[in-house]
Amino acid sequence: MPGPKLFEPIAIGGLALRNRIVIAPMCQYSAVDGAMTDWHLIHLGQLALSGAGLLTIEASAVLPEGRISYGDVGLWNDATEAALAGVIASVRRHSDMPIAIQLSHAGRKASTDLPWHGGKQIAPSAQNGWQTEAPSAAAFAEGENPPLALDRDGLARIRDAFAASATRAARLGIDLIQLHAAHGYLLHQFLSPLSNHRDDDYGGSLENRLRFPLEVFDAVRAAFPADKPVTMRVSGTDWVEGGWGVDGTIAFARALEARGCAAIHVSSGGLDPRQAIPVGPNYQVPLARAVKQAVTIPVVAVGLITEFEQAEAIIGTGDADMIALARTILYDPRWPWHAAAHLGARVAAPNQYLRSQPRQHSRLFDLLE
Repeated sequence: MPGPKLFEPIAIGGLALRNRIVIAPMCQYSAVDGAMTDWHLIHLGQLALSGAGLLTIEASAVLPEGRISYGDVGLWNDATEAALAGVIASVRRHSDMPIAIQLSHAGRKASTDLPWHGGKQIAPSAQNGWQTEAPSAAAFAEGENPPLALDRDGLARIRDAFAASATRAARLGIDLIQLHAAHGYLLHQFLSPLSNHRDDDYGGSLENRLRFPLEVFDAVRAAFPADKPVTMRVSGTDWVEGGWGVDGTIAFARALEARGCAAIHVSSGGLDPRQAIPVGPNYQVPLARAVKQAVTIPVVAVGLITEFEQAEAIIGTGDADMIALARTILYDPRWPWHAAAHLGARVAAPNQYLRSQPRQHSRLFDLLE
């Protein structure tokens, strides 16, 4: 009988993955001046032993002012690059799982406190705060300090920063770059008419609102080695009437595919506090399905995917090519092991852990070579 679809290999561009399980980027809010710490080594190290197909490093800001919070990871100078290099080197000594990085700029959602301190915006004049920038001078939430609307020089500065971070990622040996155009951050802010009120070439029509995110993609694609994939994470909808929706997402995905984008990761929401999200298992899968029907590149589904049969069904029915796990794999860092045991598949595991196999799953692990 054929094995489970979830554990079939797949390629993203030229990058071969052992299975269809992606570890999504998850902000840890634990960096110092953008530099990773020992926490990131512990966090990424355990996930690199999970048996997933791909490990994605959290949203990494391309500029200091592009951080969501003062605790965010960055990749904008030699110090942040060196810190990331140390973590990656340690992880790779013990795992051959491919490693991706999500490059990001938070736009008007930057300059916030840590989530466990409430996550509210910090004023530019306060400690750990700074002036935010966005497509238009429209605050994310009522009462917040509004961002400065980016001029042409500002757009060029940010576009060049994305390319420079991509060059640093290449030096680090990163296998894949994911650009963050979801969850209400800068590139998403350009896409949505709720946050983009510009009257120049970067606002108004759908074509104009796509322009800056596509320019950023082109710049990163040119800066990253041609044989390594660049992908995009999108919000399929704002969940707000009159906002960004699935039709725009499909147009964006097709434009990205034409430019050499290797995969699309479909999430949703994050742009507007008025969002009404019908949260439940598979609630974002229809968005991934719609994109998959419109493009030929791999599509990743994410959001409240917790059960083994649920994940297998998403892949097996063709709704998506891969599934991404975030909170699920934080709660259970061995979720891919358990899914493989349940579905009758095999995963890679370090030699040190081979004796942990339950007797009924004695063929669960592949040896790492």
